[in-house]
Amino acid sequence: MKQIDGPKTPPIVQLVQWIADPIGFMESNAKRYGDIFKTQIGSKFPLVFISDPEAIKEIFSADAAQFGADRSGEVIQILLGQNSIVLLEGDRHQRQRQLVMPPFHGARMQTYGQLICEITEQIAQQWSLDKPFDVRASTQDITMHVILKAVFGMNQESHSQKLHQEFGALLNAIASPIQASVLFFPFLQQDWGAWSPWGRFKRLQQSVDRLIYSEIRERRENPDPSRTDIMSLLLMARDENGDAMTDEELRDELVTLLLAGHESSATTLAWTLYWIHKLPDVKEKLLAELETLGENSDPLEIFKLPYLTAVCQETLRIYPVIFVTSSRVTKSACKLMDFQFKAGTTLTPCIYLTHHREDLYPNPKQFKPERFLERQYSPYEYLPFGGGNRRCIGMALAQYEMKLAIATILRNLELALPDDRPVRPVRRGLTIAPSDNLRLVVKGRRTPNPTPVTTAAI
Repeated sequence: MKQIDGPKTPPIVQLVQWIADPIGFMESNAKRYGDIFKTQIGSKFPLVFISDPEAIKEIFSADAAQFGADRSGEVIQILLGQNSIVLLEGDRHQRQRQLVMPPFHGARMQTYGQLICEITEQIAQQWSLDKPFDVRASTQDITMHVILKAVFGMNQESHSQKLHQEFGALLNAIASPIQASVLFFPFLQQDWGAWSPWGRFKRLQQSVDRLIYSEIRERRENPDPSRTDIMSLLLMARDENGDAMTDEELRDELVTLLLAGHESSATTLAWTLYWIHKLPDVKEKLLAELETLGENSDPLEIFKLPYLTAVCQETLRIYPVIFVTSSRVTKSACKLMDFQFKAGTTLTPCIYLTHHREDLYPNPKQFKPERFLERQYSPYEYLPFGGGNRRCIGMALAQYEMKLAIATILRNLELALPDDRPVRPVRRGLTIAPSDNLRLVVKGRRTPNPTPVTTAAI
């Protein structure tokens, strides 16, 4: 059996490197130690990074009972709560998954198509001609409005605006590597008042919680079976024993959807717009494909466009929003490839490193959508939403929103990068986001599309 290797620097040094430059940390260690290496990121528990597709296949295909929940999940628990599906294991994880998944599949997705197009068009029309705008802030507006309508079904503008502001402020409080440090270092988690980093974070989190619990209470007191938003469907969901989710479980799942559906989707949209306008050939091919659509295109028709799909897939490949999948902790000794792991080992399939394997993706730093037209990748070679029994439940909605929003923007506006300054991938909270200098400018408006079908029922 091979001996697993990894960096020998002190755990605190590895943690600082992971926080400040996660891509550099992953790439330098993979180059030195190979596809499977061991790190000690601040925790007393070693973390094994894995980017070999065969090893990832073994993990994703294994019996779920073989693994326990990630013990390094304190950071996730701080953000999402202990009842989030991301942290549950065993029967609780299976129950929660069965309760949460139905609203994210099949005909339910079609319900939100026109809503996504309508919200995107309304926000895009607010961008001024010849005035550079912050791309990521704008995509955050789009994804937040989609979440508040499609997931929460919030129609009262005052409630919607308040949650929008408070949750945005909460994410901004942990955006930079320095700000995010409060999530990783327990000694920084001291509440010294509203002006201290941890004190501000906790007060914003409490404000978001009050708004969510108020909405839950109002819905329980005034049930409406005709509503189709995801929150209403979750309130009505029952497990095999006829039990509904508690307020605390519902709160944690809604915050999970807020973080994944808002923050992650906004980042992905920003990256997609960047690459389209950075590379003229990509933009030209995409516009040509969009021109094949009729004036009253069905959202599903847009969703199935092959080149648009490839552009979105390549965006998620080159800079996946989340670096790694949910970790698995071995409950007993196990063999993986040529390595033997003892019970209690934390195994972490690495999305970023897998997506940058030269043998799978030649010239991996090059943005090339044609990869996905020329070859079909396995779920162990391309895994932007994780995999196995812990694959992201919002995958279908995220892909749907991404394609419809991009198509709507390009069909309505002529955009351009105002300059050729490099846009770098940087840590933003728990994600990889474009650096703050990403701007686009509206150079002209295209012939408006017909007004989408009303979404008042949502």
